Amino acid sequence: MAGSLAPFFTVRGVVVTPPDVSTWGWPQAAAEAGLNTIALHGPPGDVVAFLGTERGAAYLETCAALGLQVEYELHAARDLLPRDLFDRDPTMFRMDEHGDRVPDWNLCVHSQRALDIVRERAAAYAEVLRPTTGRYFFWIDDGQPMCRCSQCQGFSESDQALILENALLGALRQVDPRATLAHLAYLNTLAAPSQVRPEPGIFLEYAPIMRRHDVPLSQRDACQDRPGAPTHGAQLDALDANLAAFGQEGAQVLEYWLDVSRFSQWRREKVTKLPWDALVLADDLRTYAARGIRCVTSFAVWIDGAYVSRFGEPPIAQYGAALRGAYRAGPN
Repeated sequence: MAGSLAPFFTVRGVVVTPPDVSTWGWPQAAAEAGLNTIALHGPPGDVVAFLGTERGAAYLETCAALGLQVEYELHAARDLLPRDLFDRDPTMFRMDEHGDRVPDWNLCVHSQRALDIVRERAAAYAEVLRPTTGRYFFWIDDGQPMCRCSQCQGFSESDQALILENALLGALRQVDPRATLAHLAYLNTLAAPSQVRPEPGIFLEYAPIMRRHDVPLSQRDACQDRPGAPTHGAQLDALDANLAAFGQEGAQVLEYWLDVSRFSQWRREKVTKLPWDALVLADDLRTYAARGIRCVTSFAVWIDGAYVSRFGEPPIAQYGAALRGAYRAGPN
């Protein structure tokens, strides 16, 4: 039978920030490692500002020359609904547990006016932040609560996020007809939605930030040493429930194997060398592949020029080799 071996993981990527790619040769390192996708991370406005600089333009040109796909993974709610609109119409913003409308995070997903604004602004951002893959990532604010108003309180955090995503997808497709949009299962949205169904074109992105990384995710009894931390088993059960809700098609894992910022507890003054464990990575990849997940990426934030000068070459080549090491039979 005609055909050849091709990597099982069709998306092999990293997620980094504009300062990371400004001070270290990320496109070259990714291409040499056999990765095929780089995503920029940050608020949408910050990423747009970077792309408007000479370094931003050079980054895009280098990625194109090396055949790398470009994406943007963004905590976007605060940018999509500007906070200075609160005085004009507080009902667009979330209600907190005390019954007060507050402009701190996210929005009220049952406010039609709020949804109209976020759709318009998402479409405007998509004109500039146009991924080469057609895959968009406009997330809610980072682990922050959703609305508790009378209309929203019966919906989980995950259901509210999905209401927003379903609304955004239509707006994005007016700009980019092939657009698909991620639902991020992470922290307060780790549980699968139960009342809202995803529109066709919404795909799952699973980010198990509450896991341990010194042992594989497959060790179901393992958990972080902090109150209320879910076991690995509970996090895998949540993954399975999300796959049942969203399907395997396009499902992506967003991991932390390369995330210096996480291992440094997000404190720049305490940047530490990445605790690389190839055996944990290999076991994790088997866990994800067994569930039919073919898109894998990892945060690699704070792997930048300063990190490389201090600690030497990061394990990008090893990471890429591991992602290329699972194969399926099929055409190129």
